[in-house]
Amino acid sequence: MLRVLRRFRHKNIPVKSASSHNAIRDKRNIFTKISDVGKISTIVEKCQPFSQKPDTIFKEVDPTTFEKVCEETLESLSDFFEELLESNEKLRKGDVSFSSGVLTVNLGKHGTYVMNRQTPNKQIWLSSPKSGPKRYDFVPDGGYWIYKHDFKTLHELLENELTSILGLELDMSKCSYYKKSGH
Repeated sequence: MLRVLRRFRHKNIPVKSASSHNAIRDKRNIFTKISDVGKISTIVEKCQPFSQKPDTIFKEVDPTTFEKVCEETLESLSDFFEELLESNEKLRKGDVSFSSGVLTVNLGKHGTYVMNRQTPNKQIWLSSPKSGPKRYDFVPDGGYWIYKHDFKTLHELLENELTSILGLELDMSKCSYYKKSGH
């Protein structure tokens, strides 16, 4: 591979370094330039990141829709958690606050969940005391939030973790933009 790049450098074709320290984006640019010359076309296919899944279900959401959907999602989650804390003896010392796109759910000894709107990325970021940080993207065709790394929905993760914490089955299906993966 490096021999091929060296040959192009000798012919004064502009090529960025192909070391593993450069971003994948830079490598794609390199191979696009090389394939434009007509010398190497299959390298582009072989250099795609192996861990990347097709983004066929992820379409761009316009800013107005994102703000509306995100606000509805976080408000409905806030309502759900307020009802949960009021009705569950294990969580009486907990607290829920929702302000300026940030939902904080303190479950006492069980930890704190923080969900916040990330407008520049058009995502909801979740910090979970059980599973750590996750970033959820909205799927407009399905009307739900999904984590691209494991394809689990936001509500599915919350249901599973809260069920584990409380030892009882929870149903978040009345929350806005609810969906379980595979349904």
